[in-house]
Amino acid sequence: MGNELKQFMNEHVEVVNHALKNILDQEQDIPKNLYDAMQYSIEAGGKRVRPLLVLATLKDLNIHHEDAVMAAAAIELIHTYSLIHDDLPSMDNDDLRRGKPTNHIVHGEAMAILAGDAMQTLAFDVLANLPNTAAKDQVSLIQLLAKASGANGMVAGQVLDIEGEGKSLTVEQLQTIHVNKTGALLSCCIEFGATFANLQGEHRTAIEKYANHIGIAFQIQDDILDVTATTEQLGKNAGSDESSDKTTYPMLLGLEGAKKQLAWHHEQAIQALAFIENEKSYLKQFADYIVQRSF
Repeated sequence: MGNELKQFMNEHVEVVNHALKNILDQEQDIPKNLYDAMQYSIEAGGKRVRPLLVLATLKDLNIHHEDAVMAAAAIELIHTYSLIHDDLPSMDNDDLRRGKPTNHIVHGEAMAILAGDAMQTLAFDVLANLPNTAAKDQVSLIQLLAKASGANGMVAGQVLDIEGEGKSLTVEQLQTIHVNKTGALLSCCIEFGATFANLQGEHRTAIEKYANHIGIAFQIQDDILDVTATTEQLGKNAGSDESSDKTTYPMLLGLEGAKKQLAWHHEQAIQALAFIENEKSYLKQFADYIVQRSF
């Protein structure tokens, strides 16, 4: 990771964490058990890649918007809810997330489900109350997040993922799963930034192409790390894909084949950013980070 990106991430992770804390603090009149379960997963940490991508997009487009951090935090609420639900016994049945026991292990399955439900609705409440954003842009943000996280996006990907367990999938089928399960929300982050910047035409198309390719690259690297990294490095159980009998890129293409696919998607993402003339583009640096990360 380059020094510029490392500094950007360190500074803005704290900003995002502060926003998440403020959002949750406004919910203190809810039942204590629910608040505690929500707080547990929000404060578990994480790289905050998704909200940082929103802010990196705006940085590259030379746009400052007062509501960007809150909108970015809304996406992180959706991501966190999805992790809580993915870890449930009825889903992936994981007991470790971000190096800590999963939410349902600590707070019980029912409370974990409800905490995830509450975070999902809270995300849209945040977007509906952005104080410095035009109503038409608020509607656009809500629509983007709803589509990315719902039955045409992340939820669809989870369904296809469950249905694919124990089956031999093609590369095309696997990519469809990942475009929805992982890629849709990552793409939404870039589109949030583009919406705040009022990006139009061929530049909007190009940045959406970038988003699509880094979404797939992110998941390929996840698949690679699942077989090459340790549980300590990942903060979750290594080898979980194999134990769940899931098809992965290394399984279909071999480790070297998966790395070649990763490199191709990385190159396509970089090429899509040709209209951004800054050689130190944060989106370009994020593309590098996504394919080079070790956890």
